Amino acid sequence: MQTLEDLLAGVPALAGLEPAQRELIAGCAVNRAFAAGEYLLREGEPADTFFVIRHGAVAIETFVPSRGPMTLETLHAGDLLGWSWLVAPHITAFDARALESLSALAFDGACLRGKCAADPVLGYALLERFTAVIVERLQATRIRLLDLYGEPDR
Repeated sequence: MQTLEDLLAGVPALAGLEPAQRELIAGCAVNRAFAAGEYLLREGEPADTFFVIRHGAVAIETFVPSRGPMTLETLHAGDLLGWSWLVAPHITAFDARALESLSALAFDGACLRGKCAADPVLGYALLERFTAVIVERLQATRIRLLDLYGEPDR
């Protein structure tokens, strides 16, 4: 049976963390399951969790008043979901909805922030990795907005 530390070793975004660092952050994690259609995160709510997707797919969405929910990006196994737990004021920026039955590791943001404050090397390692996730999500949002608002084909 795999431990949480073993599972984290296989997550691409967390590659390069030392085994002791994986052990520290695993102490803040629990396994969670979500049904298709269930929300993992809701825009505007307190951001106290991030997820590592183990199985299934998640749509990152935002609500567009004239159109309803709009998918900005779809995440799959191995992807990180949620970065607002790390950035004050810790408010969730987007909705995240399971597209199918989903299993994920859920990490307690307050627990992780405490461990990062106590171990700045760990804090920097996580900040470095989550900054890459933030940039990736901004790029995906930019591309989606270009699709939505770009010039129509002529």
